[in-house]
Amino acid sequence: MLYVLMGEDVPNSLEKRKAARPEHLLRLEKLRDEGRLILVGPMPAIDSADPGPAGFVGSLVVAEFASQADAEAWLADDPYAKQGVFERTSVRPFIKVMP
Repeated sequence: MLYVLMGEDVPNSLEKRKAARPEHLLRLEKLRDEGRLILVGPMPAIDSADPGPAGFVGSLVVAEFASQADAEAWLADDPYAKQGVFERTSVRPFIKVMP
């Protein structure tokens, strides 16, 4: 089943994000290579594709997991979660309708 994984950043997370990003991307690439990644990306703190020093307020991942527990475990082990980028996380089942 698909799940929406959300991480909400701690204030002023940009430097922590930059430090954890390479390891974070490796995990996402693995999901992609397994054909399980549907959509992923950060949420800018301002209305801009490049928020600069304003940074980000969180991240969104839509991916396939065997269960919600598996999705929650994957998110808990993500570098952004483990290295203090995320203040709060959530995982919800998701049904893709379009496209």
